[in-house]
Amino acid sequence: MTPDRRLILLGAAALLSGCAGGGVRDRRASAMGPGRVDRVRAEGFPDIPFADWTDDEPEYVLYPGDEIEVATPTAPELTRTLRVGPDGRISLPLVGQLMAADRSIAELEAACSGAYATQLVRPMVEITLKQAGPLKVWVAGEVRTPGVYDMAGDIDAYQAVVMAGDFQPTAKPEQTALIRRGPGGRRMMRVIDLRPRRGEVVALRRGDLIYVPRSNLGELANFFTQIRNALPIGFNYTINGQYQQF
Repeated sequence: MTPDRRLILLGAAALLSGCAGGGVRDRRASAMGPGRVDRVRAEGFPDIPFADWTDDEPEYVLYPGDEIEVATPTAPELTRTLRVGPDGRISLPLVGQLMAADRSIAELEAACSGAYATQLVRPMVEITLKQAGPLKVWVAGEVRTPGVYDMAGDIDAYQAVVMAGDFQPTAKPEQTALIRRGPGGRRMMRVIDLRPRRGEVVALRRGDLIYVPRSNLGELANFFTQIRNALPIGFNYTINGQYQQF
């Protein structure tokens, strides 16, 4: 496997764990007529645990690049405005580094309060999201330049494919898979038709993965097998300085 191919697989593995949550809201309605969207049946991918698709917005979780304020009302001299680092951590006075990425604001508040419990009599912590970091999507499969791309605002799935150099001649754009983190961090997948002038308009959210197959969705199972074999399950790691989790 070439280094570039391995990087794409590892990046996709990061998405499937749900390290990227929240993101841009779907402000455009996608076509949902017969034959346009296929629901994934469990028997089709017995080893890939996909949840039922929903357009509900999941709870926001923090991501590298997010800027937050960590306020300590009982010790205001410790209040800091911090940016979540590429490794997913923040550094707090007195207690050192804590993992922030892939945690909700409430979960990080609890972690910070627990860390300060040995230092403060009343370890109260309030966290505010000041500015969200870059919104990234993954584009893999039969596109000319697969990779991880920054969203410059609201974009749809076909626009992301164009950013990745457009479809290869061998692509099956009408069988494109969209994988997204749903409520509770569960992986969801739906099949979308991205044929130019005939396909759907599907707005993307932070952390979405678009996979364009060569023939049909049968090869998607092999793609996920490669992802699972890329790294041991349950380990945090970094790719080019970016926090990921599998």
